[in-house]
Amino acid sequence: MRVITVNTVPVELYKILKFEGLVGSGAEAKAVVAEGQVKVNGDVETRKRKKILAGDLIEFGTETLRIVLDETPQEN
Repeated sequence: MRVITVNTVPVELYKILKFEGLVGSGAEAKAVVAEGQVKVNGDVETRKRKKILAGDLIEFGTETLRIVLDETPQEN
């Protein structure tokens, strides 16, 4: 399982797939989600813009990603 740290939540599902290199482009990410190839918290998810929150588990192919929020204080 890979732990993915994000700075803000929610994050759209297709963006996580794209930014983590699980697919080659945003269009490909949207396609695999629409085709039902991705699970969120154990359920097939077909909404490309599904809002992902800290604590969510994403499954795609052989990869499982756990989303955590970076709670390090940000400097202004």
